[in-house]
Amino acid sequence: RKSVNDIAIYGQEKVAETIRLCKMNLAVHGLSGDIRQAVTYYEDVHKSVGKFDFVMANPPFNVDKVDKERIKDDPRYPFGLPKADNANYLWIQIFYSALNAKGRAGFVMANSAGDARGSELEIRQKLLKAGAVDVVVSIGPNFFYTVTLPCTLWFLDRGKSKTSRRDKALFIDARHIFQQIDRAHRDFTPEQTEFIANIVRLYRGEGTESEAGSAELMKQNFPKGKYVDVAGLCRAATLAEIEAQGWSLNPGRYVGIAERAADD
Repeated sequence: RKSVNDIAIYGQEKVAETIRLCKMNLAVHGLSGDIRQAVTYYEDVHKSVGKFDFVMANPPFNVDKVDKERIKDDPRYPFGLPKADNANYLWIQIFYSALNAKGRAGFVMANSAGDARGSELEIRQKLLKAGAVDVVVSIGPNFFYTVTLPCTLWFLDRGKSKTSRRDKALFIDARHIFQQIDRAHRDFTPEQTEFIANIVRLYRGEGTESEAGSAELMKQNFPKGKYVDVAGLCRAATLAEIEAQGWSLNPGRYVGIAERAADD
């Protein structure tokens, strides 16, 4: 594991107050970063294309009224501009284009983006054919303090195109995994977070971790210590299977439903 001194952090954000919160959050964790104020759709203050090892983001969902004229020649949108008045597929391309040849991105996305039609479907198809989509995770409602909506986590991996996972994507349905904090808020326990991450590690052929206590959950679901599809939890789908589902990135279409004992 690298020391925090080996990590360089860059960011940009429209709202000054959010920048201050970001810098405070970094400081609390012993980090600092070059965080600048900018409207990301129009400005690329760090000249980010092809630069970064990792991208993490929680962008605003379903933003409208982005001026397409101002961004029509921007290299950060390599798959084209969506015709819909919705910025979700601008954000997805901003994150994708910032990655270097081995870069990985993880970001929160509106559920509707996984099944969006028309020009957004065409962009999603290009993203999948480029071999960049690695893992998609469905999250239940009430995980945010500000909105109750369920959401999806997207993970891109530019380096995956040179591996056996190139024409596959892993879908995880984590809507049934949570701890209830209070009536309106849910969260993952450290054990649950580790369990979900371990599913991905098995899928990628990496070693699993057990510091947070997920060993029992792993044993129940993956008794042989190797990745397998588990109904209602996870499924590795091929590009052909994804195409058959209209290039959908909605995990519920692939994972299915767990078998349950008959209830009298």
